Amino acid sequence: MLLGGISLGLAAVPLTLALSTSAGPVNGDGTSNVTHGNFTYNARQFLLNGEPFQIIGGQMDPQRIPKQYWRSRLRMARAMGLNTIFSYIFWNNLEPRRGRWDFDDRNDLVTFFQTVQEEGLFAVLRPGPYICGEHEWGGFPAWLSEIPGMAVRENNGPFLAATKSYLDRLGSELRSQQITRGGPILMTQLENEYGSFGKDKLYLEAHAQLLRANFETPLYTTDGGGKSYLEGGQLHGVLAVADGDPKTAFAARDKYVTDPTSLGPQLNGEYYVHWFDDWHVNVTHNSLDGNQAGQERVVKDLEWVLRGNNSFNIYMFHGGTNFAFDSGSVWAEGRTRAVTTSYDYGAPLDETGRPTKLYHKLRDLISRHVPAGSIPDVPSMPGLARVDEFSLRPLLSLFDARSSTPDKESAEPVTMESLGQSYGYLLYEHVVEVDASGVLSPGDEARDRVIVYVNEVKVGVIDRTYLTLASVKVGVKRGDILRLLVENVGRVDYSQKLRDQRKGIVGNVTIGRDVLRGWSMYSLPMSELPSLVVGGEQFEVNDGPVFYTGSFELPDGAAVDETRDTLLSFPAGVKGQVWVNGINMGRYWTIGPQQSLYVPGCYLKPSGSSNDVVVLELEPKPGVQLTGRSVAVRKWFNNPDPDAP
Repeated sequence: MLLGGISLGLAAVPLTLALSTSAGPVNGDGTSNVTHGNFTYNARQFLLNGEPFQIIGGQMDPQRIPKQYWRSRLRMARAMGLNTIFSYIFWNNLEPRRGRWDFDDRNDLVTFFQTVQEEGLFAVLRPGPYICGEHEWGGFPAWLSEIPGMAVRENNGPFLAATKSYLDRLGSELRSQQITRGGPILMTQLENEYGSFGKDKLYLEAHAQLLRANFETPLYTTDGGGKSYLEGGQLHGVLAVADGDPKTAFAARDKYVTDPTSLGPQLNGEYYVHWFDDWHVNVTHNSLDGNQAGQERVVKDLEWVLRGNNSFNIYMFHGGTNFAFDSGSVWAEGRTRAVTTSYDYGAPLDETGRPTKLYHKLRDLISRHVPAGSIPDVPSMPGLARVDEFSLRPLLSLFDARSSTPDKESAEPVTMESLGQSYGYLLYEHVVEVDASGVLSPGDEARDRVIVYVNEVKVGVIDRTYLTLASVKVGVKRGDILRLLVENVGRVDYSQKLRDQRKGIVGNVTIGRDVLRGWSMYSLPMSELPSLVVGGEQFEVNDGPVFYTGSFELPDGAAVDETRDTLLSFPAGVKGQVWVNGINMGRYWTIGPQQSLYVPGCYLKPSGSSNDVVVLELEPKPGVQLTGRSVAVRKWFNNPDPDAP
């Protein structure tokens, strides 16, 4: 191992580090269960301060949950019987611009892990830098694309240098939260399912050395339960664990990992209760509600793990929300699967923090395998607040909210990243010099969704979420204005396409065989709302994107955070983004399956006060009133896509 730059060698079992500590996670009776602060393992068991320890874990990512709700969600985890929280860390949220760090609000990781400990739980750190997780570019910040010579997840100098900067800073923040220093963090994950991407052991070893320079806890790798996955992702001296169905995963780990220094106790690194949702007309919500057989499958699988004195991580225990533009996408079967704002994942604790039927079944299961009385009672949760229907009025065109001068002018279009932009929208404007007609092609491929306008009239949408792209035919004459509004619907977080996730237009725009030269680019990241949105004068809606505003009040008695939780829907909307009291709640899209947005009560004002809503509707319908309303019981369904190819 490497600690503080001193090589200690690699052994079959990670070195036990024993540092005196006076604080640590607590048992159900309130007594401390940390005296010397060390965590290691032998061939069969994890060892906490030398005593056998079975990890009964669940995944919960702090950056997907309002900081105000961390404690209540952790209490729900303890009340289900969990003793360990696994957490991804999103690098792109911590360093949105190179060298500019943000550890406030949902990024306040020290407070999160302190709260984990205060609630009697341990933690496993999954820092990446690549974390997958259906998150924007798997956690990579968009600015990596602009570093010369960059090749992510490879033994590449620029990538390792950027990774070192990230892990050094993360280590400086979280070093005190390790068990060796009195904190709750037991282990740290090396990379993330690397065997699904590559098999470069030099890269894995370089990455491991960066982790060891910053973290004192044992390292582990997690990969899918297949030969190529486990052989590619395993590293000498690092515990290997497998994901998926536990019987298959455990057997595969012991069959395909032959290096004895990577063998040890069995941990199901990600036990999938269900799966993520993506926006599409024919995708249904992934849930076990009402699925008795599915619930019984989960209970049976985890009971088998517990009886074998093995360990698991439920992915997800609580999925949370992809606020703002955080949701990523997955490239699969020739199309982009854009992940929904909700990361509910069919989890035992739903997106709003309310327990499901599966939650209670798992609590019953775990209670049979832990000491009597060690699991606290389930905290009561209030119902969701009801909001009267409210109207939204159009105030400002998105095109009028752009800067008065282009952010860049050039012969060829440029990418989002080259303008210093990560998320949102980029408007490309071209004044036609020569008449042209034919099929429009926006660069080498549509990245990701392109709305095409000629003289402010929408003529079509090219959407990468479809296997077959729409064929948008245009006819333009000299002097016409061609606009292409390109939306980043989430950088791909999985597959070999991960290597190049520049957004906007890459390559030339053509109409038929004619290459269009001469472009003005306007950056529309939506990191801040235009000041003209509030208090402007209403105008007539046409084909272009429009900001709408409105407000609502909560009912009497909605005074405490979770009594104010609500779900909002915008049934007349097609696609867009919603802000409540200035906070970006995320995307909505009529195609579903998600038809309502979770609005945490901690972001709302108590009854009697007005909550301001701003909606950016990308495809407004002239003459149609846009309204917002609350949903008493969440429903998941699909609508026809008005832009289907």
